[in-house]
Amino acid sequence: MVEFNSDRHILALSGGVGGSKLALGLSHCLTPQQLTVVVNTADDFEHLGLHISPDLDTLMYTLSGLNDTSRGWGLADESWAALDALARLGEPTWFQLGDRDLATHLARSHQLKSGSTLSAVTAKLCASLGIAHPILPMTDDTVRSFIDTASGMLSFQEYFVAQRCAPETRGIQLQGIESARPQIGFQQLLRSPDLGAIVIGPSNPFVSIDPIIKLAGIAQQMRTSVAPVVAVSPIIDGDAVKGPAAKMMAELGMPVTAASVAAYYGDLLDGFVIDQKDAAHAQPLRDTGLAVLVVPTMMQTLEDRRTLARQVVDFSLSLSKRFDGAKAGAI
Repeated sequence: MVEFNSDRHILALSGGVGGSKLALGLSHCLTPQQLTVVVNTADDFEHLGLHISPDLDTLMYTLSGLNDTSRGWGLADESWAALDALARLGEPTWFQLGDRDLATHLARSHQLKSGSTLSAVTAKLCASLGIAHPILPMTDDTVRSFIDTASGMLSFQEYFVAQRCAPETRGIQLQGIESARPQIGFQQLLRSPDLGAIVIGPSNPFVSIDPIIKLAGIAQQMRTSVAPVVAVSPIIDGDAVKGPAAKMMAELGMPVTAASVAAYYGDLLDGFVIDQKDAAHAQPLRDTGLAVLVVPTMMQTLEDRRTLARQVVDFSLSLSKRFDGAKAGAI
């Protein structure tokens, strides 16, 4: 492993399940002083009077070791008495709230209604769960993802959970993105001379990463940052490991390939990580000037997560020497 200079910092951008797997691996390789994870909040929503932050919750539960690894979401050893009672009372149960998970939403909602920001609430929840690595919501303002379908405009959770991604995707709207301000710590990290790399996790580009990079000024700061930007492809051998990314790509008229993901991110990227099954895409991508790492990217075990994280860090730091001068000159 390339020696990691402790005064350099890795900034990871993440959605839910896929991004959280890489974030867990990174947290095993890097200290809390070396890693910050910025998380999508555009799929947050209000349900039964509660503020629910699915991607933040997935990151918190994963990094605290409390997540349900068999389901891929929620808390392990969950019970469902409250959900059963809600069903008897005629309340909607399409979004499954476990009893232990419900406590997170109650605490968050109470603190937000008491005047705390989402950043402050997240920090408090992370401290309570014993999470040392900083997890930041992308913004303290309201941004919401809506999916344009043949059935009309659906909020992301209606599309993803209630309708199980069945409607055809015609487009995606990020309501509130124009006026939302990036989280202050996020902005400070992007401007920091100590930033070693920006790592985009293997999350859905449209509904998990786009909301982060489309916040005001963020894409430009990523382009001019002294740190290289490296993305890990969420597509392996023509399919998504989990979630609707592949289905969305096909319905939006994009080839379902790792190369399409790189093309979608475009000039934001300095480096791209693809699975061995997609090795045929490596040289054409390199011919465009993009640095490419080909390694196994399927993360089925904790060791898989650690190994990929170490490889991504090594790759990113090797690019920092290559790109520092060019990017610094662009600022």
